Amino acid sequence: MVRQSVKRPQRIEGTLSLPGDKSISHRALILNAVASGTATISGLSSSTDVVATRRCLSSLGVDIKPAEGSDQLRVHGRNWCLQESGSILDAANSGTTMRLLAGLLSTQPFLSVLTGDASLRSRPMGRVVQPLQAMGARVMGRNNDTLAPLVIRGGHLKGAEHTLSVASAQVKSCIILAALQATGETIIHQPAPSRDHTERMLRAMGSTIEEDGLTLTIRPGPLKAADVSIPGDISAAAFWLVAAVCHPNARLRLRNVGVNPGRTGILDVLKSMGARINVEKLHLEGGEPTADLVVESSSLEGVELGGDLIPRILDEVPVLAVAACFARGTTTIKDAQELRVKESDRVRTTVRQLSRLGASIEERPDGMVIHGTGKLKGGQVRSHSDHRLAMALAIAGLLAEGETTVEGAQAASVSYPQFWEHLDHLSKG
Repeated sequence: MVRQSVKRPQRIEGTLSLPGDKSISHRALILNAVASGTATISGLSSSTDVVATRRCLSSLGVDIKPAEGSDQLRVHGRNWCLQESGSILDAANSGTTMRLLAGLLSTQPFLSVLTGDASLRSRPMGRVVQPLQAMGARVMGRNNDTLAPLVIRGGHLKGAEHTLSVASAQVKSCIILAALQATGETIIHQPAPSRDHTERMLRAMGSTIEEDGLTLTIRPGPLKAADVSIPGDISAAAFWLVAAVCHPNARLRLRNVGVNPGRTGILDVLKSMGARINVEKLHLEGGEPTADLVVESSSLEGVELGGDLIPRILDEVPVLAVAACFARGTTTIKDAQELRVKESDRVRTTVRQLSRLGASIEERPDGMVIHGTGKLKGGQVRSHSDHRLAMALAIAGLLAEGETTVEGAQAASVSYPQFWEHLDHLSKG
C-alpha cells in the first residue's frame, strides 16, 4: 500500500492543464467503436478506468491505435459488428465501463462475461440489468441479477419505456446504447437531470435523440465516426478549486476545463459559499462548453445541499466536505444516499477519515453535517481504495496544520494518474 505525506505550503499558485474528462473519454471510445468510419481522439484520459474500457473494446475486435507522430488515438469503428471476446471482459474498478458496455453488448449476437474488482462486484447492477431484460436481452448476474459478474447473451432487442429510479448518466447511457439497435423507439423518464455527454456526442454522430424536459426518446439508427477533442475533467479540477479557496494565500488558473452544465454543480456550490472563481475564455470544444477557471483564496460560508443538485455534485461531495470544514457555520448534505454504493461507502468513509483530522462532522443516513471550524490538524488517514476519497484527503492534508499521511494513495490513479505530481507542483508554486 502506497503512502503519501502532505504538508501545507506557504502559497498555492500556478497554472494547470488537467487530464482529459473521464466521462467523455469513455464515451468517445465506446461510441466510435460501433460507428462507421475512423475517429481521431485527442486529450483522452489516461486513468485506469479509461484504460479498462480501451482494453475491453480491443478484446471485442475494435482497432484502437496511436496516431503516428502524435498523442492522439485513432478508433476504427466496426459499425455495430463486434466480435465475441475469447476471454472475460474486465472493467477493473470502472462502473462506467461495466454499465455502458452492458448496454452495448446487449445488442450483440454472442455471449459476453463482464467482471471487475472486488469493489465493482459489490456495486448495484440491477438498475441496468432490469431495463435490458425488459428490452429482450438475456442478462444474468449474482445475487438475483443485481451484482457482477454479468453474463450477457445479446441481440433482438425491442424498444421500451423506462422510468429511472435514480438520476444516473451511466444507467441512462446503458439504455441509450441498447436503444440504438432495438426495434422501435425507446423512451426514458428521468427523475432529475444528469450529465448529458452521451446525448451530445451521439447527436454529433448523426443519432436522433429527442429531449422533452426530463424525457428522452431514442430511435434506432447508424452512427458516423466523429473526431473528439476532450476537455479537462472538472471532477479533477474540483480538488484544486477547494484547495485554492480554502488556503489563505492561493491563486490558480485551470486551463481548458469542461463546463458542461450537468457537471458544474461544484462551481455553483462553491460560489454559493462565497468562493472567488472566474470563468474565462468560454468556448465550445467538440460540442462541449470549455473554459479556463481562475480561483483564489476566499472566505466561505456553510450551506445546505440536497435535492436535484446532488446528482450534479455526487463525485465532488468528499472534497466539498473538506471545504465545509473551512467555512463559517454549518454545511448540511442530504439526499446523497447514492454515495453509499460508490467505490466505498463515501458517506461513512468521508466522515470517519475527516474526523481523524479533527473535523467536526456527523454521519446521517443520506449524507452528513459539517460544522466549520476553520482548521484541520495533520494525521494518518486511509483511502479505502477509493480514488476520490484519496484525493479529498490529500487536499485536507494540504490545508491542515502539520503533516498528513494518506494510506492507499495509489487509488488516485483510477481517475487522475498525475494527481500527486500536480499536487507537488502546485505546492511549490
